[in-house]
Amino acid sequence: MTTPFPYKRLGAFYLVFFAVLGVLAPYWGPYLQSRGFNAAEIGTLIALLHGTKIIAPNLWGWVADRTGARMRIIRFACVIALVGFAGVLLPGGFVWMALVMGAFSFCWNAALPQFGANTLSHLGTQTHTYPRIRLWGTVGFMLAVLGVGEAIDRASVAIVPGVLLSLFAVLVVISFSVPQAERDDRAMANDSLGSVLLQPRVLGLLGACFLLQASHGPFYAFYSIYLQSFGYSGTAIGLLWAVALIAEIGVFLMMPRWLPRLGHRRLLVGAMGLGVIRWVLVGAYPEWVALQAVAQLLHAATYGVYHAAAISMIDRYFTGGLQGRGQALYSSMTFGAGVAVGSFVAGVLWDPIGGAQTFYWAASVSALAGLLAYATLPRERHSLPASA
Repeated sequence: MTTPFPYKRLGAFYLVFFAVLGVLAPYWGPYLQSRGFNAAEIGTLIALLHGTKIIAPNLWGWVADRTGARMRIIRFACVIALVGFAGVLLPGGFVWMALVMGAFSFCWNAALPQFGANTLSHLGTQTHTYPRIRLWGTVGFMLAVLGVGEAIDRASVAIVPGVLLSLFAVLVVISFSVPQAERDDRAMANDSLGSVLLQPRVLGLLGACFLLQASHGPFYAFYSIYLQSFGYSGTAIGLLWAVALIAEIGVFLMMPRWLPRLGHRRLLVGAMGLGVIRWVLVGAYPEWVALQAVAQLLHAATYGVYHAAAISMIDRYFTGGLQGRGQALYSSMTFGAGVAVGSFVAGVLWDPIGGAQTFYWAASVSALAGLLAYATLPRERHSLPASA
C-alpha cells in the first residue's frame, strides 16, 4: 500500500455505526411501544427499517462500482440519514413513522456494505484480518446497549431519538476522515454479476444466509419487549445484550485463525445449528437468567462466526468491479430481506401464538439454513490459505 493503513479511522466508523444499531436493536421496539404502536405495527416498522436494505445497497453498490467514488457515496448517505432521522422528533402516527424510517434507512443502509468493500480493499490479500477491525463495531454496539439501558432506567425510553441523532452526527464527521482505498483489480474484464450470482455455491450461500437472518427477526423486533414482559429492567436487558457482544468480540479475535483451519462451510453450518439451540432457549426459558445468558453467548456463533465466514466468501466470489455490488447483495439478501421477513412474520405471529412459539418458529428457520448450507456449499478438503 502506498499510504499508511487507516486502522483507527476504519475502526472508529464501525464503532459509531454499530453504536447506532446498539440503540436501535434493543430499544427501538420499546420506544415505538411507548408511542402507542401495537405488535403488528412494531413488527412492520422494524421490517421496513431492514427492508430498505433489499434495494438501497444494490443501487448504491452499482453507483459505487461504476464511479469508484465509494467514500463520497458513504459520506452522502450518512448526511442524508442524519437529516431524515430528524423527522422522528415530529408528531405523527404509523404512516408518518413509516415514511421517516423508510427515508433515513434507505440512505443509512447503503453505507455499511460500501464501507465494508472499502475496508476489504484496504486489507488487500489480508482479508482474513477483517474481523479485527470489525470488532470495533461490536464494542460500539455494547457500549451503546449498556449506556442507553442504564439511562432509560434513570430517565425514560423517550431519550432514544436524541441519542440516535447525536450518534448520526458523529458518524458524519468520521466518514469525512476515512480515505478511499485503491480499486481492486482481481476480476477479469469479462466477469458479470449474473455469471457469479447463478453459481450454485453462491445461490446456496445467499439462501442460507437469508434464512439465518430471518430467524433473527423475532430477536431484533421483540426480544427486549419479551424480556420486559417477564420483569427485566432496562439495565438487565442491556447486560444480556452485552453478554452476546462480549462473546462476539472474542470470536472476531479468533476468526483469523479459525477460518484457515476449519474452513467456511464447517463454520457456517455449525453456526446455523447453534442458532436452533439459541432460539429454543430464548423461547422456552425466559425466566431463567442464566439460560438467557447462555443463549446470548451463542450470538458468538449465529452472528460472529457466521458473518466473518460469509463476508469472506462473498469477497472471494465477487471481486474487482463486482466487489461493491457483491457486498451490497449480501447485505440486502441477509440483513435486509432476511431480517425484514423475519421481523414482519414475528409481528404477525406474536399476539396470536405468543412469544415462545414465535421463537420456536425462528429455531426451525435456522435449522433450514443449516441444511441448505450443508447441501450447497463446497467441501474444503484442505485448510484455506491465511489470505482467503
